[in-house]
Formats: sequence, structure tokens, C-alpha cells
Amino acid sequence: MATEKNPAKSSPSEEWEQTAMEENERMHEWTVNAEQAGERADKHVTDSMGDPAVSRSQVQEWIRTGAVTLNGAPCKPNARVAEGDRVVVEIPEPEPVELVPENIPLEIVYEDADVVVINKPRGMVVHPAAGHPNGTVVNALLYLCKDLSGINGVMRPGIVHRIDKDTSGLLMAAKNDLAHASLAEQLKEHSVNRRYLAIVYGVIPHDRGTIDAPLGRDPQDRKLYTVTEKGGKRAVTHFAVLERFGDYTLVELKLETGRTHQIRVHMKYIGFPLVGDPVYGGRAGRTLGMSGQALHAGVLGFVHPRTGESLEFSAPMPEDMEHALNILRTR
Repeated sequence: MATEKNPAKSSPSEEWEQTAMEENERMHEWTVNAEQAGERADKHVTDSMGDPAVSRSQVQEWIRTGAVTLNGAPCKPNARVAEGDRVVVEIPEPEPVELVPENIPLEIVYEDADVVVINKPRGMVVHPAAGHPNGTVVNALLYLCKDLSGINGVMRPGIVHRIDKDTSGLLMAAKNDLAHASLAEQLKEHSVNRRYLAIVYGVIPHDRGTIDAPLGRDPQDRKLYTVTEKGGKRAVTHFAVLERFGDYTLVELKLETGRTHQIRVHMKYIGFPLVGDPVYGGRAGRTLGMSGQALHAGVLGFVHPRTGESLEFSAPMPEDMEHALNILRTR
């Protein structure tokens, strides 16, 4: 039985493009609401961005350089915003920084001259970004592989797709541009097999289902994502129940698309948020001993970019997720 909420209609030209490049979200825009009216522009933008890495002094610099506009025109830091004003922030390209190879332990599941597949631990960021200049998968891959594709720029060499910092599991990277282009096209065509395991709060009544609901920035909190028709981009998640417990469910989820936080937001949307998710879970303390969210990218399958061979890999759940299941099974 399928469950579908607010399906988004889209033309072929609006269909998903799942590449790391599409996640380069430097453009932010929103409308000032009644509660925000009268705020200084610099304070309003800082609060609305909702990113702890964005300081008020940084926003003031953006305003001075014209990266922030109010109703299509430059503004001053002390300008007062009014209800209905349209704010646009175009974050400038980051200043070049040196990307240093680091000797960080990394579990390599598969590697050849074109592709490398790793089992990413929970808590590790995929590529350098604000607040995470090093210690990332990219830093580790540069040390281990030496050669990575350059399509995604100097800060994301080899990165074709991402998984959240607090999601564990399989991630593929390209070691040359030929491989990168092929893997990115497979993601765009939805032919990559990406299956996740998750423990969620509540008992899902349906054995199978599909969530087809567009995702976009939450207008109330810009660092979060939510289901929204206004400005939302199509997102589709398929799920199948594997086990049911008293107040929890183990599910397998298959991504048709791959928006930021997609699984986490979709499961919250249908009333079954992830165990241990500090942002979308909403049930503090009931983590079953998990040190993070119960979400693991367990299966990854794709066609080899050079040989055309179908490859599929699997990775076991992290120990604390297995322990959480054992707790539920022995109740």
C-alpha cells in the first residue's frame, strides 16, 4: 500500500539533477514576515540564514560588497526591513584555501583506477565547508588516492554525491573526469541503487510506501529543510518495513532522488522521524543508546564508468545501530 503526500508536478526539464554541483547553494532568498518587520538588515539576514558559521560581521561585509539586496537594490547594514520586503543573499565564492591530504583511517570497500567506494563513519563530513576545513572524506581520499576528478572544483575533488555528516555508509568518488561524468549522469537518470536502513519512532502500518513530496528551505529556519510546494524541488523516497517493534520500526529506504536531508525530512513528514536525529527527530532522550541518528547507507549499486559492469556493494550497520536493534528485539 502506497502513501503519497502532496505530489509535485514537474516537467522533464525540472526533473532532478543529482550531482554534488547542484548542492552548491549560495543563493538564498525570502520574504520578510510581520514579526521580522523593523529589524536591522544585518541582524535580520544573520538570524534568517540560521547558520552558526555566518556571523553578523560576515553579513555586514556581504552587504557592503552588494551580495545582499533588499527588493532588488543594495542596502545598508542599518537599514530597517519591512513586511513583504524581498531579501536576496548571494554568498560569494569562498576564498581559495589549501586542501591538505590527511592520513585519516578510511574503510575502502572497492577501488580501481576509476572509482573508489568507501564506508563513511558517522560524524565525518564529506568535503571541506564552513566550520569543517579539514578532517573530511576529501582530505582522507587525497592522502590515499592521490588522483581524484576535478569536475567539482578544488574543494570537492572526486565527490559525485554526498551523505550527511551524521549518516554512516557507502559513498562513491571518481578518480578521473570520465568516471565523474558517467556516475553523475547515472545519478541524474536515477539508475544508481541507493538503499538505506533506518530505525524510526512509531509503528508504520504499511508494508511499503512512496513519499513524493517537494523539499525546500524552511522559511522559519533557514538551516532546516521542509516539505513545501513554494520553491520546493521534487523529492521521492520509497520505503519498505523490515521489522516492527513496540514503538519503533526498522525500514529500508530507496532514494529515487537525493535532496539534502531527504530521508530525515520525509520520514518526519509522514509522522515517523528517525531515532537519534537531533534536528528532525524531536524525541530527545529516546535514542536507544545511539550516538547519532539511526540512518545507514547500506547498499550502493552503479554501472562501472569504463567497463560497463554492474557493481553493487553493501556495508554492515554501525555497532550502536545494531545494538539498538538488539535492545528492541529482546524486549
